[in-house]
Amino acid sequence: MEKYSVISLFSGAMGLDIGMHETSRFSLKAAVELERAYCDTIRANRDAGRFDPNLAVFQGDIAAMDPATILDAAGLKPGQLDVLVGGPPCQSFSTAGRRGATQDPRGTLLWEFLRFVDYMQPKYFLMENVRGLLSAALRHRPIAERPQLGGTALLADEQPGSVVRLFADDLQKSGSGYHMDCFEVNAVNYGAPQLRERALFIGNRFNAQVDFPQPTHGNPSDLEKIAADLFGESHALQPWQTLGNAIGHLNDPGTVRMDFSPRKKSFLQMVPPGSNWRSLPIEIQKDSMGSAWHAKGGRSGWWRRLSFDLPCPTLVTMPNHASTSLCHPFEVRALTLREYAAIQEFPSDWEFCGTVGQQYAQVGNAVPIRLGKIAGEVIARSLDKLASRNFRPYLSPPSHYRVIYVQSHVRTRQWFKGGETFVWDDGSDNGLARYAPPVTARREKKMAAH
Repeated sequence: MEKYSVISLFSGAMGLDIGMHETSRFSLKAAVELERAYCDTIRANRDAGRFDPNLAVFQGDIAAMDPATILDAAGLKPGQLDVLVGGPPCQSFSTAGRRGATQDPRGTLLWEFLRFVDYMQPKYFLMENVRGLLSAALRHRPIAERPQLGGTALLADEQPGSVVRLFADDLQKSGSGYHMDCFEVNAVNYGAPQLRERALFIGNRFNAQVDFPQPTHGNPSDLEKIAADLFGESHALQPWQTLGNAIGHLNDPGTVRMDFSPRKKSFLQMVPPGSNWRSLPIEIQKDSMGSAWHAKGGRSGWWRRLSFDLPCPTLVTMPNHASTSLCHPFEVRALTLREYAAIQEFPSDWEFCGTVGQQYAQVGNAVPIRLGKIAGEVIARSLDKLASRNFRPYLSPPSHYRVIYVQSHVRTRQWFKGGETFVWDDGSDNGLARYAPPVTARREKKMAAH
């Protein structure tokens, strides 16, 4: 079966690219990445035979790169590329807003991705980003000046979602005029052993509308209720994959480790597996957390010991921070790089280059391989349908761009309620620490008119 051509931008550790490669339907022709260590990783795995030996790797600032050069290296002309993929880092638009100036986003990395779409005219593009991008505003209005506190009504560029709306408007004006569907998803719902919310933007220039599959996995205690109540049809779900599934079988966790300091270990060794700072005596809580002890919410990661029976929390680039600790359930240490890679589902022989910090950053920032594979399968099926009709565009474009929420917000366990601390005990029922099943599995909203 013929493979579809792919060019990758902002390639990083290649989470998207590996996932698409695992479908056996795509051939990666070129990769563009800023960081030298990341490029070294790409080249090392290419040279080891894990990608096409002719894969062209471009290292440098994408803003200074000519799309024509990269397309030429792939042996393609505008309009011939099948898929352009990438995850442009999403800069905050709030800094300029606090200075009282409106920032024009067209020079940012999101618009660099659009510049490549405009020139290369790929049949499809896949752009991934943090889910928060969907609610980002072009200009930040300080909370104290917002309407609910007596301020004037928000202007158009201060409205939540105004970044993506402008991107969609500019996309529609580019070249052939692209349709785009955006999906808010969580990797854990598709069999990844990790909670990871992402936004996936899938666009095409053939007026095709694509859909992301329903979740295939769910909370083991709620599988029957979820299948019956939320999906309205027979939809057999498998149990979530867990941290134990991902790393419990590793006889050798590897030696590359960004570990906790002795001081941090002195606190973590007092925390039982499946708990966090709330299991420490009050005075030790205050001493170890400082001013964060007085904060409201968002503190579940402080002195956190993981559980083998639950999916892993979202990986961060530095697992040894006190406030976002990823401590092994039964050893007083941070997760190793090999364990990180297993949780992200990298191939077991994948090589990482650079310093220890750079290697952790590559894995921590990567798109879960699972999401890349599923997105690749969605795009391959759509391309197959178009190929069967000789890539003739559908006559009528969809009426609007869509944002489809696919149960991306997932909470696995309760930490504290009504003055009681809950410790997740692997192998036990843990009924008090469980949340009720989610109410909303899927919803759709319009993003922009064609």
